[in-house]
Formats: sequence, C-alpha cells, structure tokens
Amino acid sequence: MKTCRYSGRDFEVTEIEGIRQLMANNPGMNRQTLSREVCRMFKWHKPNGELKDMSCRVALIRMEKDGLIQLPPSQCINYNSQRRPKHTNATDPQFPITDSAGKLVDINIKPVAHKKQSALWNEYINRYHYLGFKMLPGAQLRYMVYANSQVVALLGFGASAWMTAPRDKYIGWTHEERKKNLHLVINNCRFLILPWIRSKNLGSLILSMTAKRIGDDWYERYKYRPVLLETFVQKDRFTGTVYKAANWLCLGETKGRGKLEKSQNQVVPIKTVWVYPLIKDFRTALTNMKDSL
Repeated sequence: MKTCRYSGRDFEVTEIEGIRQLMANNPGMNRQTLSREVCRMFKWHKPNGELKDMSCRVALIRMEKDGLIQLPPSQCINYNSQRRPKHTNATDPQFPITDSAGKLVDINIKPVAHKKQSALWNEYINRYHYLGFKMLPGAQLRYMVYANSQVVALLGFGASAWMTAPRDKYIGWTHEERKKNLHLVINNCRFLILPWIRSKNLGSLILSMTAKRIGDDWYERYKYRPVLLETFVQKDRFTGTVYKAANWLCLGETKGRGKLEKSQNQVVPIKTVWVYPLIKDFRTALTNMKDSL
C-alpha cells in the first residue's frame, strides 16, 4: 500500500506515520486541535485559504476505522457519530399541495443558516429521503424550500465525485487539471420533494431557481464560485425526468464500482450522471492551471 485516499486526498504511508508521530508527541491533543495541526502540516487548505478542517476530521476518523491510527477519545458525543436524527412532530406530514407550480405563491429557497434549521433539515432527509441522513464532509450548502408558508422541498450540495468517466470525458480535463479544479464542481447530493406535495413542475422550477442563486450563495460562504453542478440518479429507482425538465444534461451511466472499488465488478447501483453548467465557459475554468484566487 503506497497511498490511501480519504476526503479527496491521497495520503502517503510516510504522511500517516507523521500523523502517528504528531499524536505521540502531543498526547493531550484533542481531535479538533489534531485535525488543524494535520492540515497545517500538510498545507491542506480550501480554495479560499482556510484549513480543510472538517474534511481532515472525516479523513482521520476513516483512518481509525481502517486501523491506521488511534485517535484520542471524542469530546463531543454527537460529533460525526452518524446517529440518525430522531423523528419529531416538527416533520410530521402537513397539508397536501396539489396545485401546479405556476399557481403556488411565495416560493422561497432559503439556505440552512443555523443549528435549528440544520437539525430540521437532517430530520426531514432522514425521515423521507430514501438514502436517509448522512453527514456531508467538506464545503456544502443546504436549502429548505417554502411555498404557501410551508416546507415543500429540501436540497443539499456538497463535494463532487473525485472521478467519474462520463463527466470527466465531457469536461475534457487532465488528471492534474481535475485535481486542481475539482472544487469548482459541486454535487447535488440530496433533492427531496416531500411526499405530500403533488405539484406539477415544482421540481424543475426549484432546480432552476437554485441554479440561479447557488453561485452567489457559495461565494458568500466560501469566497469562490462553482462553475458546474453534477448529480447522480439511481437508475433502478428514478428516470431523472425532473433534471431533464430543468435543462440538465445526461452524460451516461456509472459502472457501479463505488468510490474505492478497483475490481471490474458492480458493487453499488448503476446511476445516470447529470450536469448543469453555471457559466458558458465552464470548460475553460475547469482546465485552467493558473491560480484563480
């Protein structure tokens, strides 16, 4: 084993040994301090210059699960525990909405901005999305969509896939270009219209409205603008009609090998790959090797 990939970064054997040595030299260091020191040690930064602290914490936890390191005890019971959110009456079914999207009033898309909203978003996703709740590492934005003064849908955007043949062929970038510019592609990892909402064209309208604002929202939080959206639609469950109606482009299918599977066998469901350019010259931005910040 020469390298291990965690949170989108390859860790050399010598680097993992360096993490072990860092912990041995600082036995009183907690997990938060450790992740920041690891980021500084390896110069692991976000495009805006901040430390990739959360991605590093996820990487360290996965290293521990793989038996590579032994972390200090967690000081936060809920930290990265993946414990399922409890269901409360806050997410109980509301009044059904059957009017078409054009007849709805006050459709508002609001970014999740504080802990109470975050907990509510997590609970809705865990209760009604077929994939359930899972913590999203790295840069992310989550939205709650309101219409007629009630929650009708939820979206989540996060880190893009490290490698997927249909998308990479469509962009036409090299390995080095992908490595440098991957942060400019973001993944629509969750999209949920609540089951009691039966509003024709609402899904495509929400996707279109979100695409118009996400560049500004992402810049406000992370100080750079994404240029391409991507998503993966599980083929045996959905057709991707809502993305097609919102002018997303279907590029093909995954091979079902999963993130780390190196064999030729299918180990996860086949998914269709969809993308939506946020700017016209997205390929130029994604194949640019010069510093953009």
